[in-house]
Amino acid sequence: MTGPAASDPVYRTDALIARDIDAWLELHRHKSMLRFITCGSVDDGKSTLIGRLLYDSKLIFEDQLAALEADSRRVGTQGEALDFALLVDGLAAEREQGITIDVAYRLFATEKRKFIVADTPGHEQYTRNMVTGASTADLAVILIDARKGVLTQTRRHSYLVHLLGIRTIVLAVNKMDLVDYDRTVFDSIVADYRDFADRIGIGAFVAIPISGFKGDNITEASANTPWYEGPALIHHLETVPIETDTDQARPFRMAVQWVNRPNLDFRGFAGQIASGVVRPGDAVRVLPSGKTSTVSRIVSLGGDLDQAVAGQSVTLCFADEIDCSRGDVIASASAPPQVADQFEATLVWMGEEALLPGRAYWLKLGTRTVSVTLQPPKYKVNVNTLDHLAAKTLELNAIGVAEITTDRPIVFEPYADSRTLGGFILIDKLTHATVAAGMLHFSLRRAQNVHWQALDISRDMRARQKGQTPRVLWFTGLSGSGKSTIANLVEKKLYSQGLHTFLLDGDNVRHGLNKDLGFTDADRIENIRRVGEVARLMTDAGLTVLTAFISPFRAEREMVRAMMADGEFIEVFVDTPIEVAEARDVKGLYAKARSGQLQNFTGIDSPYEAPEAPDIHIDTTVTGPDEAAEQIVRWIFDASG
Repeated sequence: MTGPAASDPVYRTDALIARDIDAWLELHRHKSMLRFITCGSVDDGKSTLIGRLLYDSKLIFEDQLAALEADSRRVGTQGEALDFALLVDGLAAEREQGITIDVAYRLFATEKRKFIVADTPGHEQYTRNMVTGASTADLAVILIDARKGVLTQTRRHSYLVHLLGIRTIVLAVNKMDLVDYDRTVFDSIVADYRDFADRIGIGAFVAIPISGFKGDNITEASANTPWYEGPALIHHLETVPIETDTDQARPFRMAVQWVNRPNLDFRGFAGQIASGVVRPGDAVRVLPSGKTSTVSRIVSLGGDLDQAVAGQSVTLCFADEIDCSRGDVIASASAPPQVADQFEATLVWMGEEALLPGRAYWLKLGTRTVSVTLQPPKYKVNVNTLDHLAAKTLELNAIGVAEITTDRPIVFEPYADSRTLGGFILIDKLTHATVAAGMLHFSLRRAQNVHWQALDISRDMRARQKGQTPRVLWFTGLSGSGKSTIANLVEKKLYSQGLHTFLLDGDNVRHGLNKDLGFTDADRIENIRRVGEVARLMTDAGLTVLTAFISPFRAEREMVRAMMADGEFIEVFVDTPIEVAEARDVKGLYAKARSGQLQNFTGIDSPYEAPEAPDIHIDTTVTGPDEAAEQIVRWIFDASG
């Protein structure tokens, strides 16, 4: 067995660890923290390297060491050597039990620094997991198998590392023992990697020849590589400048996570400082409102502070009572960040379902969550050639650039300047799954030049003039369900009662406003988005709007609901079994779809997502059109009081 003996006192029992835990924490409390990620292709030795670092840092408990020895014998490790990968790969079983997921994190420390290392999967299908691990890293260790050289995943991970803003990179050419520590092999790999690195903008990296299995150049210089004059890996990790150390030199920024109001005598705004330094008396600006004040107190768990710096979590109190809430950003009054609602961004798509342009997703940036829609990608990136390829969508693990629009202005900085205010995730509104990670480049010029024009006549004034409550009656159901028939009867009844109405019918709209759209999922989404915007403008005019559209996707119906004021969107589900609708087939559409003449037809080769909790449910198997219309009209007048 290599390394310290099992009886060595550094391998302590859990009881001794518990006894000494306070001393251990105190010993390491004031050390700087380096977060780094190991990445590369499959079987490049990432887990072995991390296991070696843990072992050489003497952070393995006695029972762990015994288990490692037993497991190494069981898997047939050469001779008496330990298989260090088992220290980390054992987490795979833990993941199956729900203990951790996808990315394995380990904490260790040396005499000079603390470390959190993320071991990420090498397979291409787990690219999204690699992005998760890299999102908080200060440094990336990119491993290359000396026998294989630079591979596709090496390029992909390097591109992502650079894209995610990691500027400190170690190229660890591993398994040098398997190529007899040949300097020519090492130099050739470094030259190949440098060529690719230059093309993607990686200006500098440190290349180290290592053997995670044998321990060469891990904690100290190896006699097997006398031609290498650089640092051992752990020495480099201990001494490399941490990028977050420079955050204090940048303007002050803090996203508000929580409004702290335990009693009427105290009101503070809690969050983690993203950059800069703040002191009592500093002038600050709250965005996006733009209100200004000065800091009166900086409150921490240990008491009031004279100053707070990037990385600290504190509560700020203001000298003035100004509006400030979760999601707002407190910033230096003299150097505030930007506010906009339209951007160009890079997206790393993580969803099993492809991006649907026009669909509304949740965008979470810092502590702010807003609704966002995406345009079709400008292009996607081939990470091998770096070519920009035409794309209508993005699929799992694809990387592309697109324009995005939020439903309200948000505070941001380009990702190149701030991960906190430039990095975001996209969340599916229905499944709540994270579908993409994104990096903001810049706001679009039109976002800065187009402003909302204030009008003297308000929507409430228009509604009062008409003597009615504006609302949208959104009829949804399969083709042939009777939506248009029932909507037309409802409008006639409302008109006879003196209400001001307008009916937007799916077929009629496609003759004009939406005649440029087809029936792909993306076109259907854009069709509903446009109709929703028109319906919203009509409610601003004080009208009762009726719409009759298949509108097959719940997400888009919810998108339109979100456009309206509370209570103004009424979802009417005209529920007709497909066999009944197909039997009617008034327009002959089902027959064409069945024969293959009509593509993307809802209910045949395109899905229909029925409402889960419609405001009004019409079962046409038991309710006729006239009775259904009367039921809907009664609902409207009952709701109006």
